[in-house]
Amino acid sequence: MKKCKKIIWFIFDEFIKLFEMLIITFFMAVLTFTYIFHIATVKGDSMQNTLISGDKLITTAYYGSLEQGDIVIIYAGDAVTLDENGNPEIKKGLRKSLVKRVIATGGQTIDIDFDRGAVYVDGVMLDENYITGLTHMDEGAFTGQYPVEVPEGYVFVMGDNRQVSKDSRSGEIGFVAVGNITGKVLLRFSPRERFGFVE
Repeated sequence: MKKCKKIIWFIFDEFIKLFEMLIITFFMAVLTFTYIFHIATVKGDSMQNTLISGDKLITTAYYGSLEQGDIVIIYAGDAVTLDENGNPEIKKGLRKSLVKRVIATGGQTIDIDFDRGAVYVDGVMLDENYITGLTHMDEGAFTGQYPVEVPEGYVFVMGDNRQVSKDSRSGEIGFVAVGNITGKVLLRFSPRERFGFVE
């Protein structure tokens, strides 16, 4: 009888330990995906062929400093353009989240030759092997003002599918405040056949 009780107590004790471990694991996962990592779903064609509509992404809000080429999630709450004197002017933005690529960061100068479809940062033409079509569309944010210097604390972003992307070229987005970047894209986890790091 004593042996039977010991076995029952041992099984019960192991069950409690397993249950505690599962609870801790669950809460760690919840905390991790609440404060460190986020899941985002691509909607639209502005990042083709790098990202396609329906792709599911893991992003992080803790990304350090941003670099040219990073793919980020932005909240286009305000549109920051330049007035006729070259001073920042803030207007109401699209009020939605978008996924875009960082083209230039604060202090860098961006120029776009819309006739040739070429993008220059600090006078150097970018080798953009990730784009779908050249950059011919001027959406009006900085018409007649290029080249423009990106203010400190802001970035200039564009989609990889330049013909359909609404991005920093648009007066509804313009420069994006670093504080309006909600995450940097790390990984595509769905669909399974496209699983991998995103560049």
